[in-house]
Amino acid sequence: MDNIYLYIGFCLILLTGCAEKPAEPSAPAPQVEVITVTTQAIQDEPEFIGQTEAFRPVEIRSQVSGIIKKVLFTEGRNIKEGSPLYLIDPVPFRAIYLSTKARVAQAEARLVLARQDLARVLPLLEQQAVSKKNVDDAQAEVRGAKASLEAAQNDQVKAKFDLDNTAISAPVNGRIGRSHFYEGRLISAQETLLATIDQLDPMYVNVSVPESYLLRRRREIAEHKVERPDIFQLRGVMTFSDGSVYPQEGVLDFADVALRPETGTLQGRFVFPNPEGAFAPGQSYFYPGQFVKIRIKGYTRTEAILIPQRAVQQGPSGSFVYVIDKEDKAELRAIRASMWRGKEWLIEEGLRPGEQVVVEGFFRIIPGAKVDPVPHQKEPAASAHSSEEPNP
Repeated sequence: MDNIYLYIGFCLILLTGCAEKPAEPSAPAPQVEVITVTTQAIQDEPEFIGQTEAFRPVEIRSQVSGIIKKVLFTEGRNIKEGSPLYLIDPVPFRAIYLSTKARVAQAEARLVLARQDLARVLPLLEQQAVSKKNVDDAQAEVRGAKASLEAAQNDQVKAKFDLDNTAISAPVNGRIGRSHFYEGRLISAQETLLATIDQLDPMYVNVSVPESYLLRRRREIAEHKVERPDIFQLRGVMTFSDGSVYPQEGVLDFADVALRPETGTLQGRFVFPNPEGAFAPGQSYFYPGQFVKIRIKGYTRTEAILIPQRAVQQGPSGSFVYVIDKEDKAELRAIRASMWRGKEWLIEEGLRPGEQVVVEGFFRIIPGAKVDPVPHQKEPAASAHSSEEPNP
């Protein structure tokens, strides 16, 4: 019996000790690094694919039909304005010219004789030694001689033109391509393309801008989200396929008046200086027909929101970030990020100035749970990259 009382007393002591044990403190809120959303003015520089084009592609065609006697240039070389290119056999054209020259001399002699006859009969009419018909005939002969002389002179001009155009020269400075015809080939006047000269300084770059971009840009300008100068003051930076950047900027000098229905794009054209185009082949920066990237400079986004790339997460419904509310609770927020600049995203929708966005510590976050936000320590400015690239 005494043992039973001892056992009951021991159990009471244990129960009393357990009841008096203090409760364990709750776990602290997880710490996350945040940034405060601000707005700033940035350069908005969209990028498009472009294709280079010669400033003046000049077609070389003959003004006369004939046989090519000589080709006087080296293909693929730079040539100067006035340099000889082709010689069409001039013999038949020289013969025609000399013939017209002789007909002009005959017409001049006939006119002199007609004027002399008229000068003889006019005094005789006053003396009634000749009839009025004799005078009329003499006057008609003078007019006919003048017309014959003018016709002969016109034929001579045409013959001289044809003879001069048997020697074909370069109308501009540039680089000439391959000759399509060589010695001994019969060519037709104004129809046969002999060669093409490309004027390489300056150079054109054509870009095709989608209609969706034009509409969005127009809306942003109307809402004062974006500012720009006059459209023909926009500048372009060209990047080649190997990633190298052309050292000189181009200027927009043409925008088409209609969209292309087959592509839904509007064509614009930039003109770039190309002083190396006058150098020997192989020393130029770019050639006609190259595909390049054109980054357009001149647009300014007035109230842009930029956040670090690491703050933007991807989910089944798109991009989102974690925003900390006034009670230090994490809220999942859908956003629209349009492009990135260096290590930052440009946010179009979803965030407002003054809000706090989580940058580090995502694995500690439970949506709706309380967190301990601390300011994010930015990386040194030297590691930042200022280039702007489209949303992949």
